[in-house]
Amino acid sequence: MSDVINDGKTRVYWVAAIADIAAPTVAELDAGDDFTERITPDGLNIPAETADVDNSSLASTFTTMRVGRRGFSPEVTFKRGDNATDDLPWTTLTYQTTGYLVVRRILAYTTAWTAAQECEVYPVECGERNTIPPAPNEIAKFTSPMKLRAEPNTSAVVAA
Repeated sequence: MSDVINDGKTRVYWVAAIADIAAPTVAELDAGDDFTERITPDGLNIPAETADVDNSSLASTFTTMRVGRRGFSPEVTFKRGDNATDDLPWTTLTYQTTGYLVVRRILAYTTAWTAAQECEVYPVECGERNTIPPAPNEIAKFTSPMKLRAEPNTSAVVAA
């Protein structure tokens, strides 16, 4: 048995426009901004949520549930930069900015986008940025909370 080590095997892009989120093209992804190196090692947080639907009845003696609506609450923690390129997440992800958060996992970060790769595409709107309070021996950081503006595709396949 072999386990996948996550280090260096995640790629995160911010893309302004994608025509089909089930099949983003290599050109669309390459036109996006690579934010991977500006995200802290534990800074990619996209928790899945599933609501409960009580399907028990008046005759039930036990509460039973079915799955209801799903959702995601993306929040990404970025390192601040001291030049325009390194601070691109800060200047790009301002309040109410819309775009697509695209995540590719379990493949070397340095591998270029190519057809047939699996990825996750989240159509989002940015919330207000949160500056993380300064602390000794730490870099300056901020979080960008994001709200889904449409249903995401967590099993998208890159098209040519």
